[in-house]
Amino acid sequence: MDSSYPLSTSGSQVFKVLSIDGGGIKGLYSSRILEHFEDRFNCRIVDHFDLICGTSTGGLIALGLSLHIPVGLISNLYYRRGKYIFPQRNGFLSSLQQFFLRSKYDNSELRKALEEMFGERTLADSYCLLCIPAFSLTDGRPFIFKFDHNEGNFCRDNRTKYVDIALATSAAPAYLPIVTIDTYDQKQFIDGGIYANNPTLIGVVEALRYFIGNKKRFQKLMVMSIGSLEPNPGRRFFKKYHRSVVDWNKDLIATFFEGQAHLTGYFVETLAQHCDSPFDYVRIPGVPLSPEQARIINLDNTSCEALNLMFQMGKDQALLWGRKPEITEFFKERKQYIIR
Repeated sequence: MDSSYPLSTSGSQVFKVLSIDGGGIKGLYSSRILEHFEDRFNCRIVDHFDLICGTSTGGLIALGLSLHIPVGLISNLYYRRGKYIFPQRNGFLSSLQQFFLRSKYDNSELRKALEEMFGERTLADSYCLLCIPAFSLTDGRPFIFKFDHNEGNFCRDNRTKYVDIALATSAAPAYLPIVTIDTYDQKQFIDGGIYANNPTLIGVVEALRYFIGNKKRFQKLMVMSIGSLEPNPGRRFFKKYHRSVVDWNKDLIATFFEGQAHLTGYFVETLAQHCDSPFDYVRIPGVPLSPEQARIINLDNTSCEALNLMFQMGKDQALLWGRKPEITEFFKERKQYIIR
């Protein structure tokens, strides 16, 4: 959903939120957009956003941004390590294994890539506020990893390793294994995309609850949301109404993610215009895909053709949106909530 509203920052303390959708290897598209913004505005993204939210692959990007890691290095990770994280195998045999035996992929290569990027750093090392959604199977409820801030009197997550958080938020059911984190009494986690593939609403709620409004430091909210590449809405007509798990195949997970992302977009757009404290909201959507493109761009296709296409689409979208005044406004002033 593509939304933008006039921006005005004069005379008030401004709190800025960046949200990044999930999408597996399609995170390359999102990272390319942000990479171009860093180049265009000669900055680090983290210096211009008070709070960064990200789910799954968007969570990996958000965590990297929070450590002042240049986005170009994150884009390079998708290129260098993607084919090892999501190795391409025989489609039929892989589907049988995924259905009957285990998750489609092991997360050992993903862990290696994350350790290479984050090392032993914990959430306490972040340079911005963070909200990274996962789902706790142990508790049967959403679980959001947050930078511990005084406004919420939080003291739970800052000792948690970046690597563990990234593995938890990206553990897509049937694709990657469940993640256990020792520092949470062996709680088990899966991908936050099952309820917040588009985490924009989480960022908005966090901002309005703790940072913006009467008797709070900030009076103005600005939100930028980065979408993912998705097939054009809708599916072909199904002649078979009683569909098994095998019949649904990849559509089973993708439909949940797509539906949730669109609903979140609608909620945020409505709040931006009609809540008691209207805020500025910009959504950079995915590029519409042709049927041929949709066949090769998905959560785990790491072929050179797919990667190059996502790389180019991200750059083109960034060139288009980077000229818009509603985007430029986010980079006119540095953020005002300083952690270090």
